[in-house]
Amino acid sequence: MYLKKLAKLRKEKGLTQEGLARKADISYHTMIKLESGGIKNPKIETVIKLARALDVSIDVLTGV
Repeated sequence: MYLKKLAKLRKEKGLTQEGLARKADISYHTMIKLESGGIKNPKIETVIKLARALDVSIDVLTGV
């Protein structure tokens, strides 16, 4: 499940990669890998944290 819209949503919310990582309580390195596609199948817990931090549904985040 690639997070197709992660970078776009992050920028729309005015967050840096580091800022979103902190808000979602994930590591900065994980954040970079997620946006670059280096992590193709993130843990569902990570996806949930990011969706909550961005105040969007998982469907919106994944582009489904």
